[in-house]
Amino acid sequence: MKFMTSVLALVATAGTLVLSQGRGGGAGAQQPPLNLPADTPRITALKDEAAAEVEKLKDFSQQMVDQVFSYGELGFQEVETSRYLIGILEQHGFKVEKGIAGIPTAFMASWGSGKPVIALGSDVDGIPQSSQKPGVAYRDPLVDGAPGHGEGHNSGMAVNITAAIVLKKIMEREKLGGTIRIWPGVAEELVGTKAFYIRAGLFKDVDVALFTHVGRNLSVSWGDGGGTGLVSVLYSFKGESAHSAGAPWRGKSALDAVELMNIGWNYRREHLPLSHRSHYVIRDGGDQPNVVPPTASVWYYFRQVTYPGIKEIWAAGDEIAKGAAMMTGTTLLPTRVLGSAWPRHFNRAIAETTYQNIQKVGLPQWSEDDQAFARAVQRELGVNQQGMPTKIGNLSGPVDPATNTGGGSDDIGDISWNVPTVTLNYPSNIPGLPGHNWADGMAMATPIAHKGVTAGAKVQAMTLVDLVLKPEVVKAAWDYFTTVQTRTQKYEPLIRPQDTPAIEFNREIMAKYREQMRPFYYDPTKYKTYLEQLGIKYPVIKK
Repeated sequence: MKFMTSVLALVATAGTLVLSQGRGGGAGAQQPPLNLPADTPRITALKDEAAAEVEKLKDFSQQMVDQVFSYGELGFQEVETSRYLIGILEQHGFKVEKGIAGIPTAFMASWGSGKPVIALGSDVDGIPQSSQKPGVAYRDPLVDGAPGHGEGHNSGMAVNITAAIVLKKIMEREKLGGTIRIWPGVAEELVGTKAFYIRAGLFKDVDVALFTHVGRNLSVSWGDGGGTGLVSVLYSFKGESAHSAGAPWRGKSALDAVELMNIGWNYRREHLPLSHRSHYVIRDGGDQPNVVPPTASVWYYFRQVTYPGIKEIWAAGDEIAKGAAMMTGTTLLPTRVLGSAWPRHFNRAIAETTYQNIQKVGLPQWSEDDQAFARAVQRELGVNQQGMPTKIGNLSGPVDPATNTGGGSDDIGDISWNVPTVTLNYPSNIPGLPGHNWADGMAMATPIAHKGVTAGAKVQAMTLVDLVLKPEVVKAAWDYFTTVQTRTQKYEPLIRPQDTPAIEFNREIMAKYREQMRPFYYDPTKYKTYLEQLGIKYPVIKK
């Protein structure tokens, strides 16, 4: 009751807004919403202006979406993407610090001064082997075997940058204090950077973090999220080479150690909780068959729904690796943590404020072509042909730990345990897609993606107005963070002092494909849209 009392005291003399959360929002969704301050006439007018200004910038947003899509870069190698986004931000008066946290493609852009400090983030990296022509409702890569945006990370920075430019204009005219920061989620598909951002102190003075992620609807949630957190660990073994046929008894196979570790883990997996997830790939399996492999390595993701659970299965993995080294007479080298993701927990006050703006903005008006394309993609994938959503979802509350059986991870979790954070999902992709797949890139440079980004930018801009002009919301966010979220659970990094970002990852893949991809980079000086440049008459559907 201490938290509720403090929040109510903040708004004792202000008007109040009660949000309808509806049903089916997870455990806690039935709780009464917080009593947060209602919009004053001035705030209402500024929000209306912000939404109108975002609408005027829809072509600007579309070009960002299409440009980043055309680069299709993988994590840690987002060279063109980073250069392009930094250029836009500098043109609009942001001061940009490059190479933050020792990561060449990472940056922090800043404008303004004073409180509140609001950090806007979104991921920018692609997926291996997911090259795909946009607007084509079947498999048709731009460059066969090349990476692409098979997650939709090409769209999120357009949401944030458009919203920030609009807010900056309002703040300058109205002489409002506050600081806007914009940062990219580099190598999110490797969960490889956000924990290092935290370690570098990049969020130590931030008041609120607003994250965006491509989705299938306009939505936001608060409390414990679904899915898992994880730790990403590289296990490397050192053996002794020998002629595989002439004197195999003189060798000690590091590859045998890797294979025995994997066998051991797969047997152990049977006895782990249903909420766990784990997977691996062999990074080094030796050089050639006639040489006993003197080195080998395997890369594991250990996922669980709680921080203690992650630590527990990680320790089990370490013990199995030691056993594999003992069985093969090899040496287990010091392990390397490549990245981590804490289980996500989102802020209630910011989520309810954001959801109010979602209700005001609503979903885009999908055209007949949009719906036909969405249904064609769904038909191609053999899922329910529901098309694009026409009704916003409910505000989701905490997931019940008893029913959370695991799932995906996102290293925004590390930031969410250091500063009040929410993730705004915006409707730029099609329902029913598999995720991390070429099919997830089909819509990501089409009118569906463009309309979804504009809707998301309107919500983001309106929420920024709330945070700048309603200090009560920021205070309520920190009340929740300190008295509810972190009352019994404090952040402890999973990365260790000796661990460094894996900035060498994906270098060889991009070196192989970049020159083949370069002719397909979008040129907005010649073409209004990327579809126009590619000569695609949207939508292209199998007859």
